[in-house]
Order: sequence, then structure tokens, then C-alpha cells
Amino acid sequence: MTVRDEIDAALQAAFRPMQLVVVDDSASHAGHAGHREEGETHFNVIMRSDILAPLSRIARHRAVHAALGPVLVGRIHALALDLG
Repeated sequence: MTVRDEIDAALQAAFRPMQLVVVDDSASHAGHAGHREEGETHFNVIMRSDILAPLSRIARHRAVHAALGPVLVGRIHALALDLG
């Protein structure tokens, strides 16, 4: 399972989103800090979920990080979140 797939599965399970797009943007960061040749380091997530809607921006980000867990988050260099 790819890191992208792991992110998708964890977020689907935790938030039952109406919209979820997980993009591996690692190739765009070649030569930058945190980039690994095998990729899977930089991700963009767009997610809409009724569970997140009442939360503040910071609470949404914390909820996503908690759902992904420390092991998965530790394998990601950058995670851009567009949540609602």
C-alpha cells in the first residue's frame, strides 16, 4: 500500500468525507529538503466532512494528524491541508 493510499484509508475511516482528494506532490519537490528519491514525501489533501465542519482550522488540522497517527505522519515531510 502506498503512503497516498494509507492517508486516503485513514481519512475515509475517521471522517467519512463527502469529498477527499489526496495528491502525492513529491515529484514537484525534487531537490528540496525532505525529498526522497523514492518519493511519497509531500502530499496535498482536500477534504470536506461534516465531522470537521464545526471545528476551528487548528482543531481540523489536529484531528487529521491524530487520524493519521504518529507513525504515518512521521513518514511524511510535508502535508498541505485544505479542510472543511
